[in-house]
Amino acid sequence: MSWVLRVVLGLAAGYVIGALLGYAAVQAFSANVHDKALEAAMTAAFATGPLGAALGAAFALLAGRRR
Repeated sequence: MSWVLRVVLGLAAGYVIGALLGYAAVQAFSANVHDKALEAAMTAAFATGPLGAALGAAFALLAGRRR
């Protein structure tokens, strides 16, 4: 598998995992009662999702260099 495909898969998987974890964390721990769903969605889409994507890409790059 080429390293480009590996990185793209790492980006996609990392974004999805990060977004799901961020959404769940905000739903569980936020004290916001007015618009908790909106806060969770925005945090997942713009904070934890991209962070997960960056970590997924870095992991894919490092895993590919070990071979």
